Formats: sequence, C-alpha cells, structure tokens
Amino acid sequence: MSIKYPKILEAARGSIWAIHRPKLEAILQFLDTKAGGGSIDARLVEQMAADNKARSKAVVSRSVAVLPLLGTITQRADLLTEFSGGTSTDRWGREFDALVNDPEVGSIVLDVDSSGGTVYGVPELASKVFAARGTKPIIAVANAYMASAAYYIGSAADELVVTPSGDVGSIGVLAVHENRAGEYEQAGVEYEFITYGKHKAEHRDDAPMADETRAEVQRRVDADGKAFDAAVAKHRGVTPETVRKGFGQGRMYGAKEAVERGMADRIATLDETVARMAKGGRPKKRNRSAMARRRLDLENST
Repeated sequence: MSIKYPKILEAARGSIWAIHRPKLEAILQFLDTKAGGGSIDARLVEQMAADNKARSKAVVSRSVAVLPLLGTITQRADLLTEFSGGTSTDRWGREFDALVNDPEVGSIVLDVDSSGGTVYGVPELASKVFAARGTKPIIAVANAYMASAAYYIGSAADELVVTPSGDVGSIGVLAVHENRAGEYEQAGVEYEFITYGKHKAEHRDDAPMADETRAEVQRRVDADGKAFDAAVAKHRGVTPETVRKGFGQGRMYGAKEAVERGMADRIATLDETVARMAKGGRPKKRNRSAMARRRLDLENST
C-alpha cells in the first residue's frame, strides 16, 4: 500500500503560515516531489507516526510535567504532522488542559523545538496557555528552536527560557503562490475552470497571480501578522509597536540577544529548568522599567 500527496500539497499551498521560511520551502519541496509520482509505504508512515506520538507525550516527574511542542504545527493531526513528528493544536490543547486540571502536577514546562506551522488553531492555543497563567507555573523552553507559531504559543507562558544554543523569533506570517504555467504548457496540459463566484478559482497555479488576488492575500497576511504582534505584545507585557520594531520582524535571535530584546526571560537548559521547578522555583518576574528602557532604545535605533 502507498500514499499519494497531491491533496496535502494543495492544502499546504493554500494555507497562511506562521513558520520559518526555510522550513516551509523544505515542506513544499518534499510534497512536490511526492506529488510528482512518488509514494511512501503506509506501514512506514504508521510506524513513524507511532514513534512520534510516543515522543510527544507529556512526562510527569516530581510534580513537574514536561509537555513537548515539536515539529510542524497544524490544527489537526494529518499525514504531514504524523510523518514529520509535528504537533496538532487540537490534540496538544487537550493534553495541556489535562495537565492544568491535574492536582498532582505542580508546574508545566513546555519543551519547544519547532519552526512553526499554519496559522489555523494557533491563536486559540496561545490564548489557552495565556488564560492558564496563575493556575500553576507554566514555563516555555526553546530547546533549541522556537520560531513563528511556536513562539506565538511559547510567549504565552509565564516565563520564556532559551537553552544556551537556542534561537527564538521569526515573528510574522507568509503565504505562497506557485506559478506552474510554464511546466503545464511544456507538458501539454491546460486547465479550464467553470466557476460560480468571481473569485472561486483565483488561486490557480496555472497562471500568474492577478493583482487583485495578490492584494487580497496581502490583506489576509497583514491582518494575521498584526494579530500575531498584538498577541506577543500582550503575552510579553509590551506594546505591539515594540514587537514590530524590536522583535526582529521575522528574524531569529540567539539566547543572549533574545533576552536583551525582551523576547525571552532567561537562559537555561531544559534540565536546569525542570530541576528549578521541581525545587519549587517560580517564574521570573519581568522588570518592567528595564523592559521600558529596552523598548525606548530599540525604537530610537530603528
């Protein structure tokens, strides 16, 4: 038995992504290759899905629950998330709720290693994490990569920690249009769409994107991007303008610079963080006056 990829590729191209761009390119290239006639053994997918599911399960030790947030983030588990070791926001949200409501769990540490994913489901999941503040300490650790949608979610925790070699950021969203008209013409393929609704077939890949379509996609991307900035600002206790000017506009930063910019609170490994919380540690209180000075410095330098 084998599994084909065209529908997954179509969904990937039609989504708005909160993901680090090189990862999106790798996903599209992989799916494009498979859609061109490649296939993969379903038994291998099932085995990898089982391995990845076990790897993503929460582990509770000494009243500290470690909940992994790994790989490509999508709203619901599908072939892409199962095969790549990714995260379903629906599934992850249910597990997070269970840990919040478990009286045996004293604190929750999010073990994050993700380049981000699609926008769908991410704002809701970040709101869930933010709303749980105060019930018990919630610490997000970039171990070692917390990009885009993963940062959206991680920033909602009480405290954001970066392992010494880690990177955080890539705040922003993107969409992709692939014009394959030349390829189809060479292959002698021509599409004709009969539609009801002026814009029903506007995202077709057998022609360049029309100016009107591009403007609409840009409007959607801008709206999601501004919502991203506003959410991070709320989570980090700063203004949206500070996020826009000082948090990289899509760039990633190492641990030291992320802390200096106010994007993270401290530098420590996952093991150090778990040990600290097991001993009754508390999230680091943010120095609002220091953050205000950093904000002023960043705004004056841009």
